[in-house]
Amino acid sequence: MEDHISRVLTKMDSEEEKLRYLGFLGIFKESFKIIFSWKKIFTQLTLAFILPLAVIFLIQIPVSENLEARMRFVRYRLYHYRDNERADEFLSSERIEYWLIKIAYLVFLLALSLLATSAVVYTVACNYTGKPITFKKVMSVVPKVWKRVAVTFVWSFLFHLAFSLCVLGTFVMWAILIGSSPFGLAIGVIILILFFVGFVYLSIVCQLASVVSVLEEENYGIKAMVKSKSLIEGKRRVTGFIFLLLILLNNGIVIVYRMFVWAFLFMLIVGAPCLFVLTFLFLFGLVIQTIIYFVCKSYHCESIDKPALANHLEAYFQPEPQKQDANDVQLEQVHVPTKDARLGQVYV
Repeated sequence: MEDHISRVLTKMDSEEEKLRYLGFLGIFKESFKIIFSWKKIFTQLTLAFILPLAVIFLIQIPVSENLEARMRFVRYRLYHYRDNERADEFLSSERIEYWLIKIAYLVFLLALSLLATSAVVYTVACNYTGKPITFKKVMSVVPKVWKRVAVTFVWSFLFHLAFSLCVLGTFVMWAILIGSSPFGLAIGVIILILFFVGFVYLSIVCQLASVVSVLEEENYGIKAMVKSKSLIEGKRRVTGFIFLLLILLNNGIVIVYRMFVWAFLFMLIVGAPCLFVLTFLFLFGLVIQTIIYFVCKSYHCESIDKPALANHLEAYFQPEPQKQDANDVQLEQVHVPTKDARLGQVYV
């Protein structure tokens, strides 16, 4: 019996050790391995959530650009013929149509993003714990999980808004005080670099907070943001490079798509590969941020108790009154004793 327990603990320690030292390429390799090991369930999730998300993301580009081009053309023609009253009336209706389409796009994009994040994070966690999972099971869990992710998204939006306002205020002060001088231009470049670095870091924190919201009972909303920030410490360089690469790939696909968006035939020829790559990129990004969560937990020596995690995931199927107490399934900080620790010393 003691030998069996010893073997189990040794296996758990080796898995934790493996995750702890995963680097840039290791995280990519692990993400690919999970996706292709569970091809069926990830294909179903992709068709249900991620493909529609990618389609809406790409379709709104030509729709928005066509509306903007039409408004510019009508504005020029009507103002050119001095028909200002008719131009104002037409442009007013065009702007209303434009913003209604934008609002509908953002609503659908947000809803699908929350559902896709909830489904993929839950599926990867089930893979990690070895729990059997089916598409039907995931679909029954998603309505309960996405609410927690939605609360975290609201806080993420508020943090992004506050960050953007601070940067905007900084640029206004820069333009008023020193913008026109050579020294001012140098300061402006530094501000742009700091803004970009801050934006990437904040994006990493917000995306990892979504994973925390699904996998930790008490941590969602601002608590998930705080937890995410603490997890990233020590792995900022690796996570920064990964998310920066994903952002560059995503923007690269959009740029290529925009280059051919003016011609319908070219849009079909180029649009299909762009849609395929973007869909996989969305799925890969969601899987990789979940892997990063486990890597960061292991790096900080926070033991991930697989039975407790499995119970936490299973609790989503139970009615609210029967859910286990949060302290029983919480994936909070439980340190693993190291080789240097004294025998009998317990870390909580």
